[in-house]
Amino acid sequence: MSEATRIAEQLENAFQGGAWHGPALLELLADVDAKTAATRPLPNAHSIWELVLHIAAWDDAVNRRIVFRKPVQLKARKNFPPVVDKSPAGWKKTIAYLQEKHMDLLKTVRGLSDARLRERVPGKRYNIGFMLHGVAQHELYHAGQIALLKKAGL
Repeated sequence: MSEATRIAEQLENAFQGGAWHGPALLELLADVDAKTAATRPLPNAHSIWELVLHIAAWDDAVNRRIVFRKPVQLKARKNFPPVVDKSPAGWKKTIAYLQEKHMDLLKTVRGLSDARLRERVPGKRYNIGFMLHGVAQHELYHAGQIALLKKAGL
């Protein structure tokens, strides 16, 4: 099995399920509705919805870094995009967008050679393989936040 395949599996486990630690991101989001996603049960904390948009933004940014071989940095509104449509349809679109951006990234990762994984990320001091492990960690970090926000909102 190639290293890219191993990394893709880790990304998939963190996102869809099968991780040994507990529920993955989509498993945590399965029973979240638009009202819950938009709620801020903790002061000065992002909502579940904002975290989902943030995760999607970074899946896309990392994918663009790899595909276009150019530096990509997200600032303010791109890092934590605002929630525009707080309706159930808006939440459904957000989840679909999250899944689309994650699948785009997985497709890219599955096509990487071990040599590409060792290439330095443009504008960074680390390589693509390190960055991709970071994506899995990033998604699990925010999945943990989402789990706590769900409990705080009950």
